[in-house]
Amino acid sequence: METFLAICLGVSLSTACGFRVFVPPLVMSLAAIYGHLTLAPEFAWMGTYPALIAFAIATVVEIVAYYVPVLDHFLDAIAAPTAVVAGMLITASTLGTEVDPWVQWTVAAIAGGGAAGIVEILSNFTRIASTGTTGGLGNPIFATIELVTSTGLSILAIALPLLAGILVISLLCFAIIRLSILLSKLKQAQTSS
Repeated sequence: METFLAICLGVSLSTACGFRVFVPPLVMSLAAIYGHLTLAPEFAWMGTYPALIAFAIATVVEIVAYYVPVLDHFLDAIAAPTAVVAGMLITASTLGTEVDPWVQWTVAAIAGGGAAGIVEILSNFTRIASTGTTGGLGNPIFATIELVTSTGLSILAIALPLLAGILVISLLCFAIIRLSILLSKLKQAQTSS
């Protein structure tokens, strides 16, 4: 059961990385420092004050940058691979020493990286749609929703990993359905032109 909760925790935090890359590591660092989260030994550095300061600075820069027109689209381009890597590392960090390293990194790559990637791709499509329909005026609202979602999901994952896991499964099912609809519409548009 402990391993299952660790997977729920890791995948939930990884999903939050799809909204904001640095918010989940910041929340994890705070939780580890204050004794609410035990990290895998090779990731104990995340629960130190230097890591907390680095994550805090990166989070502030990321948050501010998403409110700057054009820069938000540039960040989306580099956030996709960054979110996948962050999702993998975060999921791996939550799986302790009782999990075989091969299993730890397989789960981290598939579940953690996959969850972060799916949410990041859906987020990118949504930002493009927001820019197209509002001329970019709706992007700050969208950035705020992403920030609140990432923060709330990160805190929920630490406090109630099972509930967060259930929420994430629902979110990922929604994201996969929306992405498949978007891709089919794009395919139809290509074949009709």
